[in-house]
Amino acid sequence: MANAMPELPEVETVRRGLEPALVGRVITRVNLRRKDLRFPFPPDFKARLEGARVERLERRAKYILAGTDRGDRLILHLGMTGRFTIFRSDGRVATPGEFYDDTTAAGTADGPHDHVVFELDDGTRIVYSDHRRFGFMDLERPGEAHPLLAEIGVEPLGNALNGDYLREAFARKTAPLKAALLDQRIIAGLGNIYVCEALYRARLNPRRKAGTIARKSDPRADDLVRHIRDVLNEAIAAGGSTLQDYRAADGSKGDFQERFLVYDREGEPCHTPGCTATIKRIVQSGRSTFFCPTCQR
Repeated sequence: MANAMPELPEVETVRRGLEPALVGRVITRVNLRRKDLRFPFPPDFKARLEGARVERLERRAKYILAGTDRGDRLILHLGMTGRFTIFRSDGRVATPGEFYDDTTAAGTADGPHDHVVFELDDGTRIVYSDHRRFGFMDLERPGEAHPLLAEIGVEPLGNALNGDYLREAFARKTAPLKAALLDQRIIAGLGNIYVCEALYRARLNPRRKAGTIARKSDPRADDLVRHIRDVLNEAIAAGGSTLQDYRAADGSKGDFQERFLVYDREGEPCHTPGCTATIKRIVQSGRSTFFCPTCQR
């Protein structure tokens, strides 16, 4: 598969896998094996988390947010190769969202790429491993709006995303449609894979200007929103896509990549009945775009 990082469905799969192990538990010890991941850990990272109870586990865009009874939120980002391994006190082991292939080993708590270990009050250990160290962890204090979260757009699976919102956001935009959809200030968490898939289903060319679907009551905006939701929900139900470096809570791999209609299918036949074209790959803003030049207008 073309190089890719975990997108919204993969991150949501990880969140769902971590939730039963983490929510309601007290973090008794935080073991930091190094001073940084992509960014340095906050100086009071251990002190603010040790003794805190995790009350909720949420996702915003591609961030996992763990809210504690102290009012802090632990911000987790997987980067390219970040993964969690859960070691239960009864010997069970799970890797939530195991969407990587075998190029990335699961955590053991003792490996060279096991950088953070959270120990919980029921004896569970949650190990964060990341051999490229593109992931990171930070803390949002009570009443604080973290800069990473302050200006991101609406959630693609939330009610705020609808045809009217998209028409208003894209009005007079001359940027390519795909680039506009990837703008995190407009829609939070959409990534390259699922934008390619949604545009194919909506029969929209990724190179067309975003403003061309923004005319009042243009049904193409409503159709695109529907396809975005469908693609994301189907991918979450499938446990995400197994990426070059990604794996679900029971250790199984996501399998949505088996259902890709265009992504990573350059030169293969279009799936639309009667279409004789092959899938084309172009580069937009440094990212691979896959589409059917005949079906997508």
